[in-house]
Parts: sequence; structure tokens; C-alpha cells
Amino acid sequence: MKRNSLISNLQKKFAQRSWNDTLLLVQRCMDKSRDESKPCEPLIRSLERLQDVLHAPNTSVTRSRLEVIAKQQGMGFHFTEDTCYLTADLFYLEVLLLPCGGVQKVKVALHGEGPVPSESFLKTLRSKDFEAFSVMLKDLFTQYNIPGDSEMKLKLLESLRFLVRDLQKLSGEPENCDSQQQLVNNSRIGHLIAVKEDSPLMILFYESPNDGTTASSVIQAAQVTVDASSVPHRLQMASVLPEPLQLDSQGLKPPVPMLTSFVEELSLITDVAVAQTDLQWAPLHRLLVAGSHRSSDLLTEKLLPDGEMHRYVFPGATWDVPGQKAALVEAVPFTHPAQVPALLQLLRHQCAVNTLLRSCSSPESAAGPGGASVCITGIWEMSSDVTGIPSESQLLEVRPESATSFSVTFTHPSVDSLCVLLVNVCSPQQITCRIFGVETPDASVEDHMKNFLSIPGTMKMLLSRLQSASPPTSADADKDPSALVEIAAEDPATVSQNAPLQEDSVSQTEINPSVNSYLCSAVGLCAQQAEL
Repeated sequence: MKRNSLISNLQKKFAQRSWNDTLLLVQRCMDKSRDESKPCEPLIRSLERLQDVLHAPNTSVTRSRLEVIAKQQGMGFHFTEDTCYLTADLFYLEVLLLPCGGVQKVKVALHGEGPVPSESFLKTLRSKDFEAFSVMLKDLFTQYNIPGDSEMKLKLLESLRFLVRDLQKLSGEPENCDSQQQLVNNSRIGHLIAVKEDSPLMILFYESPNDGTTASSVIQAAQVTVDASSVPHRLQMASVLPEPLQLDSQGLKPPVPMLTSFVEELSLITDVAVAQTDLQWAPLHRLLVAGSHRSSDLLTEKLLPDGEMHRYVFPGATWDVPGQKAALVEAVPFTHPAQVPALLQLLRHQCAVNTLLRSCSSPESAAGPGGASVCITGIWEMSSDVTGIPSESQLLEVRPESATSFSVTFTHPSVDSLCVLLVNVCSPQQITCRIFGVETPDASVEDHMKNFLSIPGTMKMLLSRLQSASPPTSADADKDPSALVEIAAEDPATVSQNAPLQEDSVSQTEINPSVNSYLCSAVGLCAQQAEL
């Protein structure tokens, strides 16, 4: 109603003017003296509203939409009778219009090269999807938004072209990959989308497995472009650059939440510090999962396809520590093409950890009305009077053990005892799992975790297996209380020593002593209650 009223008032005010005259008046206002680096947002919004109302297919309307988009991207705009030119320093778009306002042809020309037809831009404009066209144009502008004067821009553009050729050579090496997902996750350079005149160079470096609880997989990508450096570098105009200009793997899409330790490793690979002035640090789990906040704790929900509900508690005291501090990283600088494989492997490692933790939360995860939870001896239990919570829901607790490992504490489905699943992401391709408190093969759990990268899916499989197994009898429990829980009878101070981890798993010094003490004391408490 408000929008209709605004249009109605404009129509009354300019009743003697045509719509085209009104559009030209707005455009003239936009061209008045102002800060050219920032588009005049109110006027742009007004012009877009006018254009939304004016649906008449004519050349003037299409030309006006293209002009607004060009100015939003900081590009120049020129036109002749039937052709529009969206120009930047190192490339331009040529849009040939039909008399009815439709688009006949779109061409893209890089500096020093002739115009080349662009099917992607043409298809987008013919469908009148100007929003998608604006996004595509922004990516292309970012690719060639090279700093410096005209001479320096040309040199850097040539250097960028040599980098692209080097990366294409790396991607052309034979890889033992049976599927597209394996190519993205395991190959040295990921899946390289070759650069074209109408699209930037993109590297797909991580694709999360689909465990059946989400609609589709998440793909991480990086756009490669050139950027300024605070340290001088000598340009080498050759296929292999011994001392090239600093380059950026720009626009990680989406940005990757990375721990402090991983950010430091990036700098060790490239000898270039990742700019941290604009990074906003927060505990990793808060950047990854959505849920309800109970003081410093985080409670998330995951609804499985069969209707089973898992509820995960992330205790704030264990996550709000320096070792779990993380930030969203949008760009990674590097100085040589040979550094790209190591950078991608590190990004994949962080993405594997992120995928596992993110699997504990549904996009719509939130607390139920009136939901409450209480903490008893360190383990979370739901109050019996909580409404809106399914009685068959599973409650689990997730705690960090190191930068790449965490534990999941859960209740045995058949006996009154606690069990612990210790997960260690050794690398993107290697995940180890150890189970404490119950006898079950670790290999099957590891295989499921590695194939699906899903904590809820793995826990559902594990709980189902424990449920179907024969629980210890009460007579066995009277003779040997350890039959109820494997580690209840052990001394809490020596649990980690009596159960040494594999060499590729998390080391004893990496495990938080307070967490170990908590797990042992809680399990021991449940065992004593069971005996009573």
C-alpha cells in the first residue's frame, strides 16, 4: 500500500510529463556533484521502483536498467541508438538492443582483444533477470579490478594471464578420481573452471557429502584475481613466476570460518600475513551452527528424515577458549602458483571440521516455546515439564578436544550409562573415531563418518546398533559393574593413559584435562546409580 501510494503521488505530481521524462529527471539528479565512489542509494532505489512499475518493453527502459547496474558496479556507461556499452579499465560489455527493448546480442571484450559473444550474459538479460546479471557483472569486474595506473594495470593483467595458464597446467595433470566430488575434494588443484571472457577464474575446492538430511551439498569456491601488496615484488612475464606479484584467491564463496591456528598456517605456506584488521573473532561453533542460547551454552536441534530428533549441547565454557577462536576468511593471499595446492588442502581440512560441526544444526534450528534445560553433574538432561519437545529425542553433548578433534557424549540406549565418541579430523581424507564406554567396532563408525561427514547420521547408526545389541544382565552387573560401562571402574586420572589413542588420533596432551575428568566422573556417577 505504501509503495502504491508513492507511485500514485508521483503520477499526480508529474501528470504533464511522460514516464521517460521522469526517468531522465531522476538520472540528471543522480549526475549532480557527489562522492563518485559511492552510488546515491536513495535515488537508485527510486529509479528501480519506477522501472519496476514501468513494464513497457522499450529500448529506453532496458537502457536505463543497464545504466543503473553499471553505476552500482562503479563502471562507465555509454550508448548509441541501439547499443549500450558498460565499460571498465580492462574490459567492456557491448549490449545490442532490439527496437522492442529486447536484447539481441551481448559481447565481452578484454583489453587488446576483440569482442566475443557471451551466451551466459545474453541468456540472463533475455530472461530479464537483472539481479542475476548484476551479480555476474560484479564477479567479472572483481576479476579485472586491478590497482595501479594504466601501464601497471596492463602488466598485472599479463601476469594474471600467466598465473591462469600455470593453474590450468596443474589441473590438467591426471588424477585418480572416480567422481566429480572426489575431483573437487582430493585433486591437487580442485576443479578449475577455466577462465572465459565473460566469467572469472573459479576453483571449486570442497564439496560436502550429502548425508540425506539436507537438500543438497555445499560447494566451496575461490575466485582468483590480482591485488595490491604492501611488499614489492618483481614481475616475471613467463609461465613460471619465481617472484610474482602477490595474488589473491578472492571471494571464498561462501566465506570460510577458520580457527586462529589455521589462519597462521596459511601465512606459513605463503610467507604473506593474512590481513586480520577487519576480521571479527568469535568461538567457532557460534559461526557454524544456529540454535538457542542458554547463557553461554548453545543448544541445537537436528530433525532426521525418519522424524527422529537429535538435540546437541555445546557448553560455552569449553568452546569460549582461545584455541577455538575463529573468523570468517574471505580472501587468502599467495605469491606463487605452486602454493595453491597446499592452501587448498588446508582450506579443505577446515571445511571438513566445519561440515561435521554444522551437521548438528538444522537451518531452522531454534528452541521450542518454553523450552528449558538443566545441568546435572555436567551432563545435560531435559526437564520433564518441557513442552514442545519429543520424548523420543536424543540429547548429546559436543566438546572440543583440540583444533581438529571433538567428543560427543551420549546415553547408552539400553543401559543407564554414558558413552563417548571421540572424533579426530586428521586430514580432509582421514577421520578417526574412538568409542569409550561400550564395546563396538570403531571401523564401521569411522567409515560412516568419513563417507557422510554427519554427526547425527553417524550417531543414529551407532545408537541403532547399540539398541539391537544384547545389554549386560543385572547378574553380570552385580559381579562386575564395569560390564555396564567400560571406563566407570577406572581411575579418572589415568583414563587417558590406560586407553592410548592411535598415532594419527589426538594426542594425550591435546585433550582438555577438565573434559576427561568430567567424562569419567559423570560415567562413574551413572554406574553407581545403576547399582543402587
